[in-house]
Amino acid sequence: MGKIFKIIVLLFSFSLYLYSNPQKEQIPAITPLSWLKQNYDNSNIVIIDLRAYEEYKKGHLKNAINIPGLQSLFDDKFFMPKLDILKELFSNAGIDSNKLVVAYDNGDFIWAARLYWILQTLGHSNVGILEVAYGKELIDSFEISTDDYVAQKSEFIPRIDNSKIETKLSTLISIGDKTIIDGRQEEHYIGQKSIAKRFGHIPTAQNYACTRNFQVNTTGNKMRELSDLEKLYKDIPKDKEIILYCDGGADAALNYVVLQKLGYKVSVYDGSWAEWGNDEAVPIENPSKE
Repeated sequence: MGKIFKIIVLLFSFSLYLYSNPQKEQIPAITPLSWLKQNYDNSNIVIIDLRAYEEYKKGHLKNAINIPGLQSLFDDKFFMPKLDILKELFSNAGIDSNKLVVAYDNGDFIWAARLYWILQTLGHSNVGILEVAYGKELIDSFEISTDDYVAQKSEFIPRIDNSKIETKLSTLISIGDKTIIDGRQEEHYIGQKSIAKRFGHIPTAQNYACTRNFQVNTTGNKMRELSDLEKLYKDIPKDKEIILYCDGGADAALNYVVLQKLGYKVSVYDGSWAEWGNDEAVPIENPSKE
C-alpha cells in the first residue's frame, strides 16, 4: 500500500512540474534556414508547402507536403474550416503532438502564417514559418523534388485555445478596451477600397499592413530582422491585449506571428473585414468620407 502511495505522489509531483514548467519552444516562430538545415533529418519534422499545387509540382523542398493555403485553410465564407476537416487535413499531413511543423509559401508569408495561427488555435504550439519564401535561396540550400510527397498519416488531436481567436461579438465589445490592429493595405484602411459592401475600418483600429513584416527579394522574399520589427511596432503598448484583423484572416495571421514573437498577447478576428464590412449593425470609421 505504501509503495502505491509513493507512486501516486510521484506522478502527482511530475504533473505539477509539467504544469509549472510548460514545454519550451522547440522551433523558432520565425524559423532561420540554419535551424532547418540542422534539423532537416529529424523524423519529427513536418515541412508544409503552402503554395498552389501547380507551383509545388514545379519544385519544392524534398519531403515537403503540399497544403495549398487559399484552398485548404478557409471555408467558403473565408472562416477557419470546420474542426473535422482540419483534423483530417493535419492527420493526413502527418502532424501529431510530437511533430515540429515548418511552413513556407510563395513569398506573401500570409499562407504560412495562417497555418501557424490555425495550428496554435488548435493547440499545436511547435510550429514555425520559414524566414525565407520559396525561391533561389531555398533552392540553393536544400534538395529539391518534383514528386508529390505523401506523409505517413498521424492522429492530430485538436485542443482548442479560445484565447487565440475572436468573433464579431468579442471584437465589438473590445472596442475602446483592447488594441485593435488592421493588417490591410492603407487604401483599404482609409476606405478607398474594400472587398465588402462597406468601406473603412473597425473603430479605434490602427493600421499596420502585414507587408511591412518582410522584404521583397529576387532570391526569395525574406522576413525582416527581429530588431527591425521591434522598431516597427514600438508604439504599441504591451500591457493591453491585441485583436488583429484584415480582409479574411491571413494578413492578420502574419501580424500575429510577429507580434507574438515580440512578446505581445494577440488573437485574430477570423471573420475580419469580410464579415464586419458586410454587417450594417456594427460600427465603422471611414476616413475617405471625412
